[in-house]
Amino acid sequence: MARSCASRGGDPFVFGRGGEEAEALIAAGVPFEVVPGVTSAIAAPAYAGIPVTHRGLSTHVTIVTGHEDPEKDGTDTDWSALARTGGTLVVLMGASNLGQIAESLMRAGRAPDTPVAAVRWGTRPEQRTIRGTLGTIASLGVEAPSAIVVGAVAGLDLGWFEHRPLFGRSVVVTRAREQASSLRSALEALGAEVVEMPAIAITPIAVDVPDLSAYAWIVFTSANGVAAFFGAGLAEAGLDTRALGGRRVAAIGPGTAEALSQRGVRADLVPERFVAESLVEAFPLPERPGEAVLVARAEAARDALPEGLRSRGYSVDVLPVYRTVRTEPDGAAVDRVRSGRVDAVTFTSSSTVANFCDVVGPLPDPQPLAISIGPVTSEAARARGLRIDAEADPHTIEGVVAALVAALGVGRRPSAGG
Repeated sequence: MARSCASRGGDPFVFGRGGEEAEALIAAGVPFEVVPGVTSAIAAPAYAGIPVTHRGLSTHVTIVTGHEDPEKDGTDTDWSALARTGGTLVVLMGASNLGQIAESLMRAGRAPDTPVAAVRWGTRPEQRTIRGTLGTIASLGVEAPSAIVVGAVAGLDLGWFEHRPLFGRSVVVTRAREQASSLRSALEALGAEVVEMPAIAITPIAVDVPDLSAYAWIVFTSANGVAAFFGAGLAEAGLDTRALGGRRVAAIGPGTAEALSQRGVRADLVPERFVAESLVEAFPLPERPGEAVLVARAEAARDALPEGLRSRGYSVDVLPVYRTVRTEPDGAAVDRVRSGRVDAVTFTSSSTVANFCDVVGPLPDPQPLAISIGPVTSEAARARGLRIDAEADPHTIEGVVAALVAALGVGRRPSAGG
């Protein structure tokens, strides 16, 4: 039996026309299921810090539509009765008729100073809450779609969702799509709207793993390199982590070290600063002249690390294990950046900078905030004419998030949105 699914926000049987759809399906002999949801009449106020019931303020809640079927003769809504009922009244789909609704409630006895809150786009990054009274709410510019709460509870502001540090901010993530999830999750947890615009993609390349017993050290310069080395490298060669037995392992930073740890390998060396030059400085002198080091890295990368190790007396082989390729981001995201409708752009590598600039071109004035993961990435950005507003310290994803929160502090303008 073929099955299909129609989805909508909230609960399909609370002003969602779910009943009409169910009737049509039964008439057509089509089997269906109903999955209950959380109605926006409860969810939207909750995200605005408004409980629809509260001991001492409201013991009951009434949910009503503010927009009935225009083809009906008359109305089923008795606003006078609703006004006398008291408690909390939640009006859905009532923004266009809000003035008339407020007047009806006040004529029926509700006080003009009764608190009212209108929650627009509840639970979404663009959520906005307008607060007033029955006497003022119609003049405050309430727009659809809004859940409108009338009653004493609307005077409560137990805010949490709109109080998060990045709420209302839009942040562009340029990392490769397969890498973006950790940064996206961290930003969304802080309230940001994330605009994914991957400037690069990570492509493993065929790896001919050399005899690892010839090397005293194996160096990894990124988590991508770790994944490719153990995947397209060791796995394809029929090897596993035992092939690294007796070798010392260096990682350029904690993210790379964590990727190794997830594969059962502990890094023997992680520098204090997570750049190639710092790793060279942290490397011990070779125990014998020409001691061999294998550097697993991207196909195109700076030569600071292998050249630095050679200057310290090591024999260095470079093993390319992956390449970064330019991608074509979503056109709507590109247009949004070009028009200045974002607050910040994050860069996590030199390649994200280069490919972002190639795709987007000149940024608008004023430029969105630019956040870099470290000095090499910052240098690449400045070389392309970008202003770097903050640099992560430490040079990790967590550092990027912290730098972004600090840069988008109080007083920064929210973006215009999409």
